Amino acid sequence: MLSIFLILLLFSLSLQGGNCTSPLFRFCFNHENYTDSSPYATNLNQLFDLLYTKVPPTGFALGSIGQGLDQVNGLALCRGDVNTTNCMSCVNEATKKLQERCPNKKGAIVWYDYCLLKYSNEHFFGEIDEKNKFYMINIYDVDDPTTFYAKVNELLTTLSYNASQTPKLYATGELQLQESQTLYGLAQCTRDLFGPGCKKCLDDAIAELPNCCDGKQGARVVGGSCYVRYEIYPIVEA
Repeated sequence: MLSIFLILLLFSLSLQGGNCTSPLFRFCFNHENYTDSSPYATNLNQLFDLLYTKVPPTGFALGSIGQGLDQVNGLALCRGDVNTTNCMSCVNEATKKLQERCPNKKGAIVWYDYCLLKYSNEHFFGEIDEKNKFYMINIYDVDDPTTFYAKVNELLTTLSYNASQTPKLYATGELQLQESQTLYGLAQCTRDLFGPGCKKCLDDAIAELPNCCDGKQGARVVGGSCYVRYEIYPIVEA
């Protein structure tokens, strides 16, 4: 299956208010269906309950329910700075949204500012998800794209390494651009990846930025296993 890419153009102000009320995007990536009365449906509901229960206090949950063709695998990940209450609320909302937007599909993923939720009948733990991916772009341009992107690459490359070295596979940072301007960055992986796998995922995401988002004041490359983001305003909770 070919990788799926979607470019979303968003105003800078619309990117600032992180919450779990509206999904960033979702994919119903499996064309196989299940019926409401099937063992798969029962296992999926149990998996959603398991992930919701397990996600606090670390912000990550992984699990499988069932056996054979009825097994369902899933994970939930909250952004590294999100508190337990908001994390659980986001995962709960994500569960409802997937059931609403991807009814009876055996594989789906949804992203919010605060969390992501993914499930599949295929075992995907420990593998970099190259298929489910999209971009978000700040529509405003910078004055000097070459110089600006060099700084973006410098910051995000550092964060890629830092994230891969931490148990949470998460890192944030900032870089002073001018006396009155600061560049902010974030890098995070799902914790079914090991450090080297996380770094590869993040480095590959960073390498896509010149093609999707060159010269923009802010952007995200968001995937099923990792994502990177930069902006010229703070992007995490204080």
